[in-house]
Amino acid sequence: MKFWFTRGAWVSKKTQEKFKTIVPEDIKSIAIIRHAALGDMILTRAFIAEARKFFPNASITLSVVSNYRYGVPEDMVDRVHVAIGSDQRHVPKREQIRVAKELGYHDILFDMTVSSRSILLGLLNKSMLKVSYPYRNWQRILYDVCVFRSDMQFEAETLLDMLRVFGANVTTPPDSHINTPALKKDKPYFVYFTTASIANKCWPVEHFASLLQKLSTQYPNHQHIILQGLAKWESVAKLMELTDAETKIKNIEVQKALPLKETFGFLKGAAVVIGNDTGIRNLAICCDTPTVGIFSSAVLYRYWPRYGKHDAVFHADGSIPSVEDVQKSVNKIIKVAV
Repeated sequence: MKFWFTRGAWVSKKTQEKFKTIVPEDIKSIAIIRHAALGDMILTRAFIAEARKFFPNASITLSVVSNYRYGVPEDMVDRVHVAIGSDQRHVPKREQIRVAKELGYHDILFDMTVSSRSILLGLLNKSMLKVSYPYRNWQRILYDVCVFRSDMQFEAETLLDMLRVFGANVTTPPDSHINTPALKKDKPYFVYFTTASIANKCWPVEHFASLLQKLSTQYPNHQHIILQGLAKWESVAKLMELTDAETKIKNIEVQKALPLKETFGFLKGAAVVIGNDTGIRNLAICCDTPTVGIFSSAVLYRYWPRYGKHDAVFHADGSIPSVEDVQKSVNKIIKVAV
């Protein structure tokens, strides 16, 4: 295999010599370490599909962590390895190491996490080649190939760089292979998701209530559906309290959290998904549904694809976008989608 880069990656000289006589068809097993929540997990789907295409004879094992299991693309891999996470701190260290060793040998290991846990997995399990990100210079001791990661590029593209370095001709835009059919409803509908993984990523609930009233009035022939999260704190009760009673009766409703496959179909059928930097928004992006993301503190460009029908509302100084800013963005995206 040839390594295709000038300055966008690093490969040890020993690895360059070793892989001169190896072709992608020689690779029999791949491990992908992706210890991440829903949004990042979903963005891994395109990488898995391209890895299977480029290494056609390889079985694929995905290593996840026990406290992040929702959204694991089990349908795309041959095996799932579950490392012990923060939800099982009571498990003895000896048992944690035993479980870590169950990952086993693989011809190529892709570490997309670079945490103390994922580094330990790489040390405890042998591989012919280990690929990761060079966050620290000393990581070149642990990995054979390091591909640089930029906050200025969409995360799904960054993951695919780990295959581009080998010369893989990957699909653009990334294809997440979500084959669930879109939900069919009597009326076209908007989806609103108002929470996020942490509080400082959340647009104020008062802003969401105002936006909901404005858009439900502007688009009276659409249903305006607030998707509720899984956690108790993700209740939309306060949002509904702030929403005008008469407006609620007309075309606003709440949808409780759905199983993953049903969520795919629900998001696929939407005219637009409006939300913070969340896994739900990433799900919608991977479903090729138009999205409007609201940003003030999150890393913007890493989760904003610059192709397709997606917009991000933000201010250069990081201040909170206004209701009018978001409404204008939704109107723009709806026009583009039509």
